[in-house]
Amino acid sequence: MLPEIGIEGQRRLRQASVLIVGLGGLGCPAAMYLAGAGTGRIGLCDADTVSLSNLQRQTLYSTADTGLAKTEAAYRRLSALDPGIRFDLHPQGLTPTNAEAVIQDYDIVVDCCDNHATRYLIDDTCKRLGKPWVYGSIGAFEGMVSTFTPGGVRYRDIFPDSDELAARPPSSGGVIGAVPGIIGAIEAAEAVKLICGFGDTLEGRLLTADIKTMTFNTIDLS
Repeated sequence: MLPEIGIEGQRRLRQASVLIVGLGGLGCPAAMYLAGAGTGRIGLCDADTVSLSNLQRQTLYSTADTGLAKTEAAYRRLSALDPGIRFDLHPQGLTPTNAEAVIQDYDIVVDCCDNHATRYLIDDTCKRLGKPWVYGSIGAFEGMVSTFTPGGVRYRDIFPDSDELAARPPSSGGVIGAVPGIIGAIEAAEAVKLICGFGDTLEGRLLTADIKTMTFNTIDLS
């Protein structure tokens, strides 16, 4: 029904493959909307298990899933949404050892992780392989999104202090559940635009969102 997508866009979605790195607060809405859009193949990459304390923002899961691998719990929910989608599970997570082998099999990477080290790994690997990727991060009441494509601005260009940032532990601060819902949905929208070839992506721009003040800004990175 949307002329910007149409039958050809739906065909592209069904033929596309997207790797989601991280199945927490960001990965849950991103995966739901990409599955709902009819993405043909989705990689679910996370080494963590479902925790009761995270359910307020990790909406793919229920209390019955507590202790299960997130990849398995996410697969059960998403395959029920669309059994026609091929799901690949990567319960070992993304590591320096497997990153290239995992990422090379997908058209797009959607970053939904919670640490800088993995984002630098995604950035470097996508650079080598010529893959586009969508970046998202959250904290408390705020979030950021950008899209990186081959030959354009890189994550390392925005955050050049890689040694310092990569050494930091994963974010453990509180976050209001709606924040990753909003940011994860925007990440899914960016991936759909890349696949279908319509609209203006956030390539060369950084979107910042402050839900406490309901302020959204776009920063030019060029």
